[in-house]
Amino acid sequence: MRTKVKVAVIGSGNIGTDLMIKILRLSETLEIVAMVGIDPASDGLARAGRLGVPTTAEGVDGLIAMPGFEDIKIVFDATSAGAYVANAAKLEPYGKILVDLTPAAIGPFVVPAVNLDLEAGARNINMVTCGGQATIPIVAAVSKVAPVPYAEIVASIASKSAGPGTRANIDEFTETTAQAIEKVGGAGRGKALIVLNPAEPPLIMRDTVLCLVDAPEAETREAIKDSVEQMVKVVAGYVPGYRLKQQVQINPIPDGQPVHTLVGAAAVTHQVSVFLEVEGAAHYLPAYAGNLDIMTSAAIAAAERLAA
Repeated sequence: MRTKVKVAVIGSGNIGTDLMIKILRLSETLEIVAMVGIDPASDGLARAGRLGVPTTAEGVDGLIAMPGFEDIKIVFDATSAGAYVANAAKLEPYGKILVDLTPAAIGPFVVPAVNLDLEAGARNINMVTCGGQATIPIVAAVSKVAPVPYAEIVASIASKSAGPGTRANIDEFTETTAQAIEKVGGAGRGKALIVLNPAEPPLIMRDTVLCLVDAPEAETREAIKDSVEQMVKVVAGYVPGYRLKQQVQINPIPDGQPVHTLVGAAAVTHQVSVFLEVEGAAHYLPAYAGNLDIMTSAAIAAAERLAA
């Protein structure tokens, strides 16, 4: 029987707790041996204790002092962008592989469906954001077929699924996602927006992707649709609740539309509009929290590949 790779999770909030439960229930490669927080009364630490996972409420210092720390190969960080910078500095001397689920963006951006193989040797990878994990594969699918001088994404998540870390990192979310749209998705210019929707009952995560493309030929536009549909299947392979909300729309840009403010001198003929829905697996929060599901599922997919 193959020995599992030992991992730790830093951050006992929504994302960290969902990540812990997924590793316990689903991963045949990873074994969680430490859950790390800073609030002894947090639900995540309490739940870890009930599930038999060793815990510490002393942050990274407590993790380093835990018995068996030297056997841990991969450390997931699900705290905040600011906290991750300090955590990574403390862990750097120990040679661990760090998987960053915050928008700190210290390491290379990784979106498993797009570029994981390129970053397989990295020791510190960044999982961008939940919105980035949902939308960048689509931008990449379009850019494989036709140039994308401009891409814009809007991620709408239930307010109840946004913990304090997410709320504290709204600016980092938009900046990091926009950078990854360009670096991983292949867009000339990227823009990202996030909406915390307070609707009751909470709504499932929705994502909109808009790409301006140069695709005057009908064959190119059909190839874009096929590429997007194939990419959706790839992402759904590790995030089962990921799906198209409706068919891919490709419409000509009307004459006189001032798109030069977005693309400069680049030629564009059509707008590609893709509407997505991400339903969570309800391992920790209810199914409306697809933003947790896609982030933690992507992180596990990346860690399993790195462990292999």
